[in-house]
Amino acid sequence: MKRRLAVLAVALVALLADGPDAHARSPLVGQLNTVATRYHEDPARLDTLREGLEQAVRDDPDAANFTALSRVCFIWGDVRARSEEDKLAAYERGREAGRRAVELEPKAFLGHLWYAINTARWGQTKGVVRSLFLLPTVREEIRVLLELAADVPAVYALAGNVDLEVPGPLGGDIDRAEAEFRRGLQLDPSFTGLRVGLAKVLVKKGRLPEARRELGR
Repeated sequence: MKRRLAVLAVALVALLADGPDAHARSPLVGQLNTVATRYHEDPARLDTLREGLEQAVRDDPDAANFTALSRVCFIWGDVRARSEEDKLAAYERGREAGRRAVELEPKAFLGHLWYAINTARWGQTKGVVRSLFLLPTVREEIRVLLELAADVPAVYALAGNVDLEVPGPLGGDIDRAEAEFRRGLQLDPSFTGLRVGLAKVLVKKGRLPEARRELGR
């Protein structure tokens, strides 16, 4: 599960550097757009950006800065955190920043996106069963994201992974996951995370030849 969600995370970071409502206040927001897809060159740069954006939201608490802080917390948790405790703290801070961004600009796509991603990642790290109380929040954020930008494939990747990973009796739905992955692929046939997700669904359904075809495309 973690590897599958990691594929999604990399795709989201790469594809959504400049989303439907991207704009910057602090110069650090623009720097993050560059570092987010090249952090392997200097991972410690994420530490500086995270600290700088924490200061930025204190100096200028606007939605763009909170959205950037939410985003860097997610990446930092994935890349720089050394323990599960550190990861949970980073994703929780990302959730808080994303929630604040949404409060400031309720119609801002990226604020909702990083709030949803950090919430889902916190739940994944904590464990699905122990974090079921967050599922309604993730579902609601996905609903809002689809209302705001139904043509962004990454939203379907997020929705599909949630339905795939959550057990059926607890709210997951493998048929819905398949439909979500397929809808995303209609929008972007080259989106690897969607293709992998669809293949996983097909494997779960026992449709192995179809899964192999998807992975071979």
